[in-house]
Amino acid sequence: MLKLHDLAPADGAKKTKKRVGRGIGGKGGKTAGRGTKGQGARDTIPMGFEGGQLPLVQRSPKAKGFNNPFKVVYEIVNLDKIAELAAQGVVVIDPATLANYGIVKKNSLVKVLGDGEIRTGITITAHKFSRAAEFAIRAAGGSTVVLDLPYAGGRPPVKGNQHANR
Repeated sequence: MLKLHDLAPADGAKKTKKRVGRGIGGKGGKTAGRGTKGQGARDTIPMGFEGGQLPLVQRSPKAKGFNNPFKVVYEIVNLDKIAELAAQGVVVIDPATLANYGIVKKNSLVKVLGDGEIRTGITITAHKFSRAAEFAIRAAGGSTVVLDLPYAGGRPPVKGNQHANR
């Protein structure tokens, strides 16, 4: 019968750790296998040290993700807000009118979305319209006017300081 005190690992399975640096009497004595002098003989290498190369921690970008400097940001206006303005008697709705009523910021690009209902036929001027908004405005007897974007060509100017001096 096997007893708990009889349990032992197989012969050669366990090896005792080599105790180095315990005097000159054995193989691992004095310099403990580290040689004489130099960086490897001392314990002065900090963790993460890459031999003078710029460490990985410093090479990796600090901010998460990617900021597109050419991103076009629209202020969103839903049809229910436009319907409220139309109910107040506003006939022409454009970005300047929306800014006057505090719905969008001044000089911002405006996109009209189709959330809500509109019953009066009015002319709405904006930089962009969703399909649903355009369909709902036309169904109510109104019309849409698409404004040109303030920058010419394909993409907006760079935001930030990448090309500040150009």
